[in-house]
Amino acid sequence: MRTQVNEIKISYQGGVKSNAWKKVTTSQDAAQLIYGNWDYGTIGLQECFKVVLMNNANRVKGIYQISQGGMTSTVVDLRIMFAVILKSASLAILLTHNHPSGLLRPSQADIQLTEKIGKAAELFDIKLLDHLILAPDGGFYSFSDDGLL
Repeated sequence: MRTQVNEIKISYQGGVKSNAWKKVTTSQDAAQLIYGNWDYGTIGLQECFKVVLMNNANRVKGIYQISQGGMTSTVVDLRIMFAVILKSASLAILLTHNHPSGLLRPSQADIQLTEKIGKAAELFDIKLLDHLILAPDGGFYSFSDDGLL
């Protein structure tokens, strides 16, 4: 007797061919890309956490929203995030979330989560390039630029 299970599939929208994937080299590049793919109707209302999926040349394969929460926090399930990262065969990632308050300093919870994700990524030989915090006014904070990565 054969047991059947569901297959989880990840799809790419937009039909962008790999030779046209945007290359991210600086936090400024990353912020511009992420702001261009954010819902401005909610950026000042509720926190969202996303992961930017990249190949080994830091070219963006896609952006996946991991969670959408309330006004002051959102829950990040690392199992779901790494399922997406591994299924998409990404070799580098960039984390991002917004602070609806506009305050750009990372909280202790932000720092701990980033460290936890970094340790997990290291186990899979996946590069954690940065974690950006976005503000509704267009400003951003980079963990990498500030020496936290």
